[in-house]
Amino acid sequence: MLSAEAYKQIDRELAKYPAEQKQSAVMSALRIAQVEKGWLSPEVVEDVANYLGMPPIAVHEVATFYTMYNNQPVGKFKVTVCTNLPCVLSGGNKAAHYLQEKLGIHFNETTADGAITLKEGECMGSCGDAPVMLVNNHRMCSFMSNEKIDALLNELQGAAK
Repeated sequence: MLSAEAYKQIDRELAKYPAEQKQSAVMSALRIAQVEKGWLSPEVVEDVANYLGMPPIAVHEVATFYTMYNNQPVGKFKVTVCTNLPCVLSGGNKAAHYLQEKLGIHFNETTADGAITLKEGECMGSCGDAPVMLVNNHRMCSFMSNEKIDALLNELQGAAK
């Protein structure tokens, strides 16, 4: 199901743990699978489970517990807005509403062109930089004013074409 390169990356993660504790690499394996496939379909979850020698339900539990995993198809760019209290107190809800208005979607929806999926997220560990957003789980965006949100959306929408 995954590419040879993905399994090679998972093997590098597995090497960090004792052989009898392969399940310790489950989060890394899911991250690698998601980067390759874009989201974690039930088939991908089962493939990761088989590769790690785990029951598929155990891998599914991990994939559905953490918000960084996509259990449904998402747009080319997933923008996650922190709505935890420190961010809310510093404009997180205003930023979220502004994004929803600009994109014409709500949380857990994707723009009609498939470019952007909007998600609500918990603490991203950067409370002093609020409001904070995360793009595709890898790029942190801080102090997100309306002007910075506009610039980010222009960049993402341009890159999606």
